[in-house]
Amino acid sequence: MLKAIFALLLIISLLISGCGNAPTPDSPADSPTKPTTGSSTTPQVPNHPSNPGTCSQHVDDDNNTVCDLCSSTVFVYFDFYAINDLHGKLADGSNHPGVDELTTYLKNAKKNDENAIFISSGDMWQGASESNLTSGKIVTDWMNEMDFAGMALGNHEFDWGTDAIKENHKIADFPFLAINIYDRDTNKRVDYCAPSVVVEGDGLQIGIIGAIGDCYSSIAVDKCQDVYFKTGRELTNLVKAEAQRLRDDGVDFIVYTIHDGYGQTRNGPVVPVTGSQISSYYDTSLSDGYIDLVFEGHTHQGYRLQDEYGVYHLQHRGDNKGGISHVEVAINTVTNTPSVRLAELVTTSEYDDLDDDPIVESLLEKYEDQISIANQVVGFNGKRRSGDEMRQLVADMYYQTGIERWGQEYDIVLGGGFISVRSPGYLAYGDVTYGMLQALFPFDNQLTLCSVKGRDLWKKFLNTDNDNYFISYGDYGAEVYNNIDMNATYYIITDTYSAYYASNKLTVVAEYDAGVYARDLLADYMTAGGLE
Repeated sequence: MLKAIFALLLIISLLISGCGNAPTPDSPADSPTKPTTGSSTTPQVPNHPSNPGTCSQHVDDDNNTVCDLCSSTVFVYFDFYAINDLHGKLADGSNHPGVDELTTYLKNAKKNDENAIFISSGDMWQGASESNLTSGKIVTDWMNEMDFAGMALGNHEFDWGTDAIKENHKIADFPFLAINIYDRDTNKRVDYCAPSVVVEGDGLQIGIIGAIGDCYSSIAVDKCQDVYFKTGRELTNLVKAEAQRLRDDGVDFIVYTIHDGYGQTRNGPVVPVTGSQISSYYDTSLSDGYIDLVFEGHTHQGYRLQDEYGVYHLQHRGDNKGGISHVEVAINTVTNTPSVRLAELVTTSEYDDLDDDPIVESLLEKYEDQISIANQVVGFNGKRRSGDEMRQLVADMYYQTGIERWGQEYDIVLGGGFISVRSPGYLAYGDVTYGMLQALFPFDNQLTLCSVKGRDLWKKFLNTDNDNYFISYGDYGAEVYNNIDMNATYYIITDTYSAYYASNKLTVVAEYDAGVYARDLLADYMTAGGLE
């Protein structure tokens, strides 16, 4: 009888203390219970259990991840969604999706989890007509609509110079993150970039630090003469100091978004990497208590890496073809320890069947006057042409244009230089719009007449093994090629990207008309019947 009375009193005591919701042995105390996901008719975005209870401070003396006082989970969940290298692909294209379905996916994620955080790792603006013709503003507006927490600046954010960055900064509702971009005149961090931003959720603080990698060679020199980047050990020291400051201010979890990354796609499971394998862009000492999660960009590779300290590194492929990166993090509010529940690459197939969000159409209407030229047909292309064929045609246009402008005054050897072609990488058969040419050749690199010593002309242009250099020349160029004087001075036609690239050792003599770029020469050529 006494045993029965004691058992009854124990049950009553447990009910009064509020511990009746303790997890079963199938729910281990050291890991959060897996949240449920959406139904088959909605995108599979997290739908986490209730985070905070009624306590101002949870207690978990029995270490079962359930608060001893309010019986709610002691975990707070955060979902990070990162996009890199969008390259202005806001609207649907012939070989890439727009962001209308992605917008629906992300908005659903936000509805299901108030702690969903959207981050960019750079190169958001340059690439497609709707963004190029607005100098990135249409994409910045979209990011405002999506409530991005922050954006690391990429090398292609500099394609229109720092003035365009400043103009976008004026309309952005989120910070541009670049802890290592400094003004050459003042030697201080530029005022349009912040080193970090703090986002709060359910009583916890998330710090996001941003940086650009050592991407000088991917920026036209004339577009960033007023700034410089601190890289290598200087960058590591800056990030460590900022992370320590954030920790001292009570930040619970620190994300690093950097426009630089691993150079190889790694499909399949998470791949462990050593510090030496990623040392070209990331110092793994940052993972020793400073950084908890890294989102990357620039290299257009898809991977999920885990470094020697257990910190995850993610990047998804660029040009809006591959999708986005997603990481679910659970933070134990009693022990202040985070755990990564899921690190995944979300492919476009997971949301391309969703309804289009109207924001894209609204933004296209807002900027209609600026982007209408993109839909103008400039000519007819009689066959599908490869990227190399189009790059050679650009070199031909450079040479012919230079001869017409400066040929009477200078003996011009060749036209061309480093000529890059972007997505989709070819010119399709049929009617060609200005926007199609702009997608192939988006860069605002102005034609230039340059002088060069014979030895550099031979090494960098006539006899180069760089597959990205394309040249065109006539009889005089052939004569020079067969009988070059290494000490003589020659003249060539190139563009500002090649002209200001120091290794080419060119001296600019004259510049062509402002606002005329490779795509404009091609548009005029096609309007006159070329490529039919």
